[in-house]
Amino acid sequence: MTRGVFRLLLVLIVIMVPVASAQQRPLLTEDVDIIKPGVIRIESGFEFLQRQRFPLSGLEGDVVKLGDTRLSFGLAPNVEFQIEWTVQNFLSIKSRGASAIPLKLGANESDTNDVGDARLWMKMKLRNESQSVPALGFRFGVELPNSNQARGIGTNTTNFYGVVTAGKHLGNKLNVFGNIGLGILTAPLDATSQNDVLLYGLAGTYAASDQLTLLGEVNGSHSTRKQAPLGTEGFSEARLGAQIRALGVRWYAAGIFGTSKRAPKTGLAVGFTYDWDAFNPIK
Repeated sequence: MTRGVFRLLLVLIVIMVPVASAQQRPLLTEDVDIIKPGVIRIESGFEFLQRQRFPLSGLEGDVVKLGDTRLSFGLAPNVEFQIEWTVQNFLSIKSRGASAIPLKLGANESDTNDVGDARLWMKMKLRNESQSVPALGFRFGVELPNSNQARGIGTNTTNFYGVVTAGKHLGNKLNVFGNIGLGILTAPLDATSQNDVLLYGLAGTYAASDQLTLLGEVNGSHSTRKQAPLGTEGFSEARLGAQIRALGVRWYAAGIFGTSKRAPKTGLAVGFTYDWDAFNPIK
C-alpha cells in the first residue's frame, strides 16, 4: 500500500502543470483561511481504507468511501458555510465479533453498504495573522443521523463539534495550521448519555516547487472517559500527500496511516477540488 501511494504521487507530479495555492483536501485539519466570497468550492473523491474496526457492530474490514464530498460556500471575507457527506460507504467484512446491536447486512453477509452521515459547518476567521501572532478562527458544526446503524458502518446519532482554528505562514512556502476543540457525541446505545471527546489536528503544507505542494497531518479525537461508550471511542490517523493542478481542476492524493485501534491500518485518498464563481455576495 505504501509503495503504491508514492508511485501514484510520482505519476501525478510528472504529468501535471504547476500548482495553485494549497487547498483543504485531502487534509482533515481545517485551515483558518476562508475562501473568496461568492465562490462555491466543490471537493469530492474516494477513500480506500484497510482493516478498519467498527466496535458498535463488531465488524472489521476494508472500506471504500465513494463520493466523499464537501461543498464550501464563501459568504463573506471572514465567513464560510460547509456541507460534508459521503454518497455511499462499502465495507468488505474480514472478521466479525460480538455486535451490540441487531444487524441487517442483506443477503450477502460478507459485505455491507450505507450512506454517510451529513455534517453542516459554519467557519469564521476572527483575526488575520501578524508577523509574530497566528491567524485565529472558530468552526462549529453538527452531524446528522442519516446512516442506518443496522448496516454495521454508521452510528445513526446526532453529534456536535466545535474547534478553534489557528494558522501561521512561515516564509513563502510553509503554512502550518492546527485545530483544538470539543466533540459532544451521543452514545448509540443510550440516547440520554454522551461522550465528550477532545478534537485535535496539526497540519502543514509546503510548496516544494512550482509543480508540487506537499502536505501532511495528524488528526483525531481523544475520549475524556476511561471507558468510552461503544461508537464514541477515540480515533486518530496521519496523512501524507500532495496537491496538483490540471485542466483548471486541483487534484489531490494522500496515503492514510492509522494511529489508533479503531482507525484503518493504511489507506488511500484521491479526489479533486474545483472553485466555482457561482454568485455575487451581498455587499
